[in-house]
Amino acid sequence: MSIVDILSKIRKGKIWDFHGGLHPDEHKRESSETPLVDAGIPPFIVLPIKQHSGRVGRLLVKVGDRVLTGQQLTASDHPMEVPVHASTSGVITSIELHTVAHPSGLSEPCIHIKPDGLDEWRERKPWADFHQYDAVELFERIRQSGIAGLGGAGFPTYAKLSVAREKAEIVIINGAECEPYITADDRLMREHAREILEGVEIIKHILRPSITIIAIEDNKPEAISAFLMRPLPNDVIVRVIPTKYPSGSARQLIEILTGKQVPARGRSLSLGIVMVNIGTTFAIRQAIIEDEPLIRRVVTLTGSQFKTPGNAWVRLGSSVRWLLAQFALTPEPRQRVIMGGSMMGFTLPHADVPVVKITNCLLAPSASELPPRDDEMNCIRCGKCAEVCPVKLLPQQLYWYSKAGDHENAEKYNLADCIECGACAWVCPSNIPLVHYYRQEKAEIQLNREEAAQAERAKQRFEAKKQRLEEERRAREAHIPAPVATRTHSANETDPVAAAILRIKAQQDKTASPDVDIRAERAARKAQAIQHQLEKNTEPSTPVAESQVSSEEDKRKAAVAAALARAKARRAEITASGDSASVIPETATADDAESQKKAAIAAAIARAKAKKAQAEQAPVQTDAADATPVPGSSATAEDPDSARKAAVAAAIARAKAKKAQAEQATVQTDAADATPVPGSSATADDPDSARKAAVAAAIARAKAKKAQAEAEAAANKNEQV
Repeated sequence: MSIVDILSKIRKGKIWDFHGGLHPDEHKRESSETPLVDAGIPPFIVLPIKQHSGRVGRLLVKVGDRVLTGQQLTASDHPMEVPVHASTSGVITSIELHTVAHPSGLSEPCIHIKPDGLDEWRERKPWADFHQYDAVELFERIRQSGIAGLGGAGFPTYAKLSVAREKAEIVIINGAECEPYITADDRLMREHAREILEGVEIIKHILRPSITIIAIEDNKPEAISAFLMRPLPNDVIVRVIPTKYPSGSARQLIEILTGKQVPARGRSLSLGIVMVNIGTTFAIRQAIIEDEPLIRRVVTLTGSQFKTPGNAWVRLGSSVRWLLAQFALTPEPRQRVIMGGSMMGFTLPHADVPVVKITNCLLAPSASELPPRDDEMNCIRCGKCAEVCPVKLLPQQLYWYSKAGDHENAEKYNLADCIECGACAWVCPSNIPLVHYYRQEKAEIQLNREEAAQAERAKQRFEAKKQRLEEERRAREAHIPAPVATRTHSANETDPVAAAILRIKAQQDKTASPDVDIRAERAARKAQAIQHQLEKNTEPSTPVAESQVSSEEDKRKAAVAAALARAKARRAEITASGDSASVIPETATADDAESQKKAAIAAAIARAKAKKAQAEQAPVQTDAADATPVPGSSATAEDPDSARKAAVAAAIARAKAKKAQAEQATVQTDAADATPVPGSSATADDPDSARKAAVAAAIARAKAKKAQAEAEAAANKNEQV
């Protein structure tokens, strides 16, 4: 059915019906027959920062500030942020947690105001002729006035209207008020029909719909007459609907008036329909024309325990306990106070909670009037809950899934479409609080979604961080030269000691002085000269046996190895002694403790190599001495060639002894030169290095004396031969 057909049938007075529903006792006459009164200024005000479904605004005041009536206390920087305003003038005494109107009894941040009794208003700028302002300006005033849905949902009015602009074909003003005991909208329509119609004109000016319907149940004849007695525009219709609970619910009222059903998990705007509560319409008029933000509302105070039940204008933030006393409540033992009606209301944890924007009724029934529910029993599968469900759900199945925590099946059976009207629980013969299970299951599903969304956000942050670190690593590697990078990975990852030795050698190679290079070249030349002399002296003048040639070759190799080892030892001792102090940069000697440690390791390695080289040299000299023939032996007497060979070997041994003596003298001189001079950088800046150098010099002198003694002994032995 098209929107044109729907509009045609609406103008003809067509009324539809919805599935289920029931007719509980209304209990409306007790409070609807007395006029509206002003509850007055309470002795203290407690204003919760959040009184709507949405985000919390930013605080604009602090403790000690004096505020005026209507002054904005929180900022509205987002469509889902609804500001709160001071309901009277006074001083802010504290901003702290306080119990709020919620079945859980939780506490939320609240602004505490001590009224001064003056009720001094802030400066106001009324817009009597609202037609000269465009929709954007009207939207902004509605947003800054802190208006939220007063029917009970508390959805931000600015967000609803701004989305529906130029999309709404039908606007429904909800005056059904189907909940038992509640008559706040009824009295408001009776006494302020003119102001409500002005609010309707403002909404029409903003949304420009094709038709506007004011829906009222037929149990409110006085309210119906208040509108019908006034001239109405052609595009505004007052529609009287049958009394049936929950006809005031948005989905059910849309179906009654248009015959269209809001799709599951959908919004009425998808059908081109927007619904606004009667109280919200009046608040819009007050905000635009009077520049009065939402600081008060009509509250029904009813129940058999009130001596004078009725409806009153109550300032937001007033204490429920103070308000009950104003209407002469005579509580019975364990008196219950219900915020809302008997079907959808909830029992307050205590009476020291504030009145907020969605507080439409305070019900104080006696135990006989509204007896508490009996103990819960097992479900007997009677199916009455499914018969009265206005959304055509299966409450029995939802109960099983909610009780078992089966979130998947609960969502599959459209738990989100439950309007929590309480009709199923009202008719349940087993006294099962079905709505309680549904609310708990909805909260758990919402919590799981939030946790899943939070986990997804954390995963995205982790992946982004991982990618960023990988890019930084690649950037660093791109700026490191290949040899350095290779050395770092090979040395650091395999052997830390080898890496340290490589760093020390690299530093020594970079900072070595020309003196060290000259000494190293001198040692290399001396080793080459020794090798050349040995080759010359050991060249046989006569044929010798194969074993003797092999022996001489081994001796020559051993001598060359010994000379090379002595040269390496000498260079290492020079580097580790006082000369190294002049070679290593000042920063490495004085400031870098790590470099000193590495130098000490290198010195120890050099001393070990020197010791090993001298140990290899000793067998060479011994072999030379053993090779000298003894007089009177068979080799001398019987073989002249052997005697000649022995004489040659003795000459070679004497030459070796002299050379060894000269080399040891050189080693002794170098050791003496390596002794650190007092007052030098190595002695003054590093006492440990000076002490180690002195010990090394003493060891070198001892070794030189020992080598000299061995050489003299070998020479004497040769002379005796």
